[in-house]
Amino acid sequence: MRLYLLFLWVCMVRGFTEKSISSAGCGTEKVCFSQPPDCDPAADPSCYFMAVTALPTASGISVELQGRAEGYISFGFSDDQSMGNDDIYICGTDSNGTVQVQHAFSTGRSRPTIVPLGNVSDITASMSDGVIGCSFISRNPISAGGMTEQNSTYFLLYAYGSTTDGLIQFHGTNRFISDSRVDVLNPQIVKRAHHPSASKAHGSLMLIAWMTTSSVGMITARYLKAVGKGKGCSSKDVWFLAHVSLMSFTVIITAIAFILEFAHIKGWAGGVHPVLGCLVMILSLIQPVAAAFRCSPQHEKRFVFNWMHGIMALVIKVLAVAAIFTGLALFDDSPEKWLLQVMGGFVGWEALFFILQESNMWWKRKEDKESADELVSTELILLILFFLGNLAFLLTLLAGIGLS
Repeated sequence: MRLYLLFLWVCMVRGFTEKSISSAGCGTEKVCFSQPPDCDPAADPSCYFMAVTALPTASGISVELQGRAEGYISFGFSDDQSMGNDDIYICGTDSNGTVQVQHAFSTGRSRPTIVPLGNVSDITASMSDGVIGCSFISRNPISAGGMTEQNSTYFLLYAYGSTTDGLIQFHGTNRFISDSRVDVLNPQIVKRAHHPSASKAHGSLMLIAWMTTSSVGMITARYLKAVGKGKGCSSKDVWFLAHVSLMSFTVIITAIAFILEFAHIKGWAGGVHPVLGCLVMILSLIQPVAAAFRCSPQHEKRFVFNWMHGIMALVIKVLAVAAIFTGLALFDDSPEKWLLQVMGGFVGWEALFFILQESNMWWKRKEDKESADELVSTELILLILFFLGNLAFLLTLLAGIGLS
């Protein structure tokens, strides 16, 4: 009997401490904001969700918050779409791993300052399989823009990330913002703002650099040395001039995209993508510097440079492709992740043509009877076909980024 009563008591406690959070009533009874759009946190553990329901006589708001995170999820009321001077509620783990609700106010881009919780009641908090959930009622006045406001329209900010000893860490790109001011007293489904133009430009430039100009430049250096041999400028063959021009253009575009995103973010964004991007940028700058100090083609140690230059190019290419995949994942909000599928198709396309070019080179070395003109014609045809397919993949991804 005692065991039964104990079991019943535990169930009652769990019922009071864990409130089911769902999208039921979105647009009719409460304001809902989620990523992916219109997802249901009750059915999708990857749904980042918040809902606000106005209490009778506008005496306060009931808040639901859920999402998968390593330490915390949070939302804020803001006067604009940038971080700073925002009224924030945090649902995160403390130093003991217990999920708690905290009230905070952000100043600039520094860590938000924790303030007294104030008139907040009916708090429930839980964490299960990495999914954090909180619900509570707040009767605190909303303070945004550095002052307590009487209106009820704000931009909604949602961010999530990790915690260290109970302190929230920078969320990086793990955030989304409403596309316009939202009346939190008027039930509606809130749309997410499009990605910033600076981020779209960054992604587009990186795609052009590492899908097209670098690929064509590498193919030219490896397979088209017979094209225009003995013809060029300043004793340099056509293939070499084309290779240097394309790879220099790649480095310049990469540097512009790199600076553009850092100027926009104004700080370090967490995650794998920035790390990969920095590695690509550093190694891309090392390549031309090393090439400038290479020994002459007749030098007995020239093969060392050739091998190192080729290996470095391969490493940069692999890192760049990985950076593109992780970057596209930030843009692709579709359930099918179609941008990633298109990029996967491009990788397959490029691999196919490298195999064809290698096969052609092997056949060229094996069969010396075939004329040089026919061989060059084959290599040029393969390059043209590769470029046309490359362009189709590139334009598709650029369109996807533009629509995101």
